[in-house]
Amino acid sequence: MKLLSFKIDGRTSFGAVVEDKVVDLGRKFEGRFADLVDLLKANALAEAERAIVGSAGDYPLSNIEFLPVIPNPPKIICIGVNYETHRTEIGRDPSKMPMVFARFPSTQVGHLQPMTLPPETPTFDYEGEIAVIIGKAGRRISQENCWEYIAGYAPYNDGSIRDWQRHTAQWTPGKNWYQTGAFGPWMTTRGEIADNQTLHLLTRLNGMEVQNADSTQMIFSIPFLIEYCSTFIPLEPGDVIVTGTPGGVGVRREPKLFMKDGDVVEVEITEVGVLRNPIRAEVV
Repeated sequence: MKLLSFKIDGRTSFGAVVEDKVVDLGRKFEGRFADLVDLLKANALAEAERAIVGSAGDYPLSNIEFLPVIPNPPKIICIGVNYETHRTEIGRDPSKMPMVFARFPSTQVGHLQPMTLPPETPTFDYEGEIAVIIGKAGRRISQENCWEYIAGYAPYNDGSIRDWQRHTAQWTPGKNWYQTGAFGPWMTTRGEIADNQTLHLLTRLNGMEVQNADSTQMIFSIPFLIEYCSTFIPLEPGDVIVTGTPGGVGVRREPKLFMKDGDVVEVEITEVGVLRNPIRAEVV
């Protein structure tokens, strides 16, 4: 399945994509689940799959407002410097353990929604990434058992304000400006993607390819990240692990390539879909 969160006619719901339409699972389940997090907590993915069988869809995709796939994740755990190409381009020494930081849910926008360029900086950079959505609660999850804890995968743009990121050794300010991260258009569930399948990641800015990598190039694999993160904190349904960006970021190009008002940025996971967002300067 492809699951998403959306708004229509001023109402928030969640659903499944069937060709070019959305099945409104919020309505179909008659309010039993408030959102996708509730659906995951109830271990109801199989029930959702049965509910869409034979459905022609309720609304065209073109009629909905896309929300972040999980608008209200309990946690967004981001991994820094997790591709050798990115580690090399920034000149960072190899690390024995992942670099981990947090992003807040209010910093996210959905597919086709503007990512906001604040007036305080010109250094708005793209970071195409593979997001893993957790489907089952667990602590100290082994790498061997990690796959059963995954609900699905989605494209993510960990938009970064580079000058604020460098204020100190801690990255929180540069990674948490309002409406600078994008998450969507949907999550493809584990049932459609084989465990340990290679996922192909591309980022384009105004149609120009700026990043191209695949999940085999991660320094710390998805199983390792789940094991590592679940060791220091229990993982919950709806948690999101954003697994790192490959080389090609704008701040390390010559000349530098930052996103500006009117640009369009795309993050594609070939096996999942394309996340597309315009860049809009914030008016204050």
